Amino acid sequence: MTVTFNPQAYKDATRIQWDEAAEAWHRWGPVIEEWLGEATTTMLDLAGVNAGTRVLDVAAGAGGQSLAAARRGAHVLATDISANILEFAALEASRAGLTSIDTQVLDGEHLDVPEQTFDAVISRVGFIYFPDQHKALTDMRRALKPGGRLAGIVYSTADRNGFFSTPVSIIRRRAQLPAPAPGQPGPFSLGAPGVAEQALRDAGFVDVRAVRIPSPVRMASADECVRFERESFGALHQMLAGVSEAEREEAWEEITAALRAYEREDGFHGPCEMIVVAGARG
Repeated sequence: MTVTFNPQAYKDATRIQWDEAAEAWHRWGPVIEEWLGEATTTMLDLAGVNAGTRVLDVAAGAGGQSLAAARRGAHVLATDISANILEFAALEASRAGLTSIDTQVLDGEHLDVPEQTFDAVISRVGFIYFPDQHKALTDMRRALKPGGRLAGIVYSTADRNGFFSTPVSIIRRRAQLPAPAPGQPGPFSLGAPGVAEQALRDAGFVDVRAVRIPSPVRMASADECVRFERESFGALHQMLAGVSEAEREEAWEEITAALRAYEREDGFHGPCEMIVVAGARG
């Protein structure tokens, strides 16, 4: 099946899906922070986020990593293409009494911020959603002061991320969707060895490094994991957009059955490996 990729249509659909999934992503926040906690700490360390650091968070979502940066004493501008999800970032900052976080609706491929303003740029599972990853990365580099650092979290390869690649493969088959072509956005588009590092070098970053971090998704059961993904993973909803409601239900039933392979006596352990990739503006 041949599908012509339309970057603007993809971006519009992504914004709508995250607008719709915003409340659920926020509601599952404690689970997300436990799942991505170690990778987030590593990202902030590699970006050099400390007290007084000016941080740009790109594709910030509900802002868990923005709050983590602010708790280190950083000043954070949290940006996202979805206005709805940024409202939850602002809400949680207010609840936590963190006055050093501002939010702004911005497209990560068109970062309308002054050049050489930030000491650090971070992005947690954001790079994979950009149709033009090179443009996004060069915009992030432009926002950094000389010597400033970028750090982001991406998924590694599909075979190391069964909790997510299993639903993706089932949905792709049922919806008759081809795998993303090289250079197109997708969950594992930066996961192969050396790909994320080269993307940063191509955008002009130096001192590039990458750290792989096992990040298993631990829940009570496969059913709970499916609820989590079904409610809050905008990418999966986007992939299912072209099938009927009945076909969607059948797909989720198949996904649930497949994910039960990761259940143990002490609960669900979904395989996941993250890569934290970082570099500096020379």
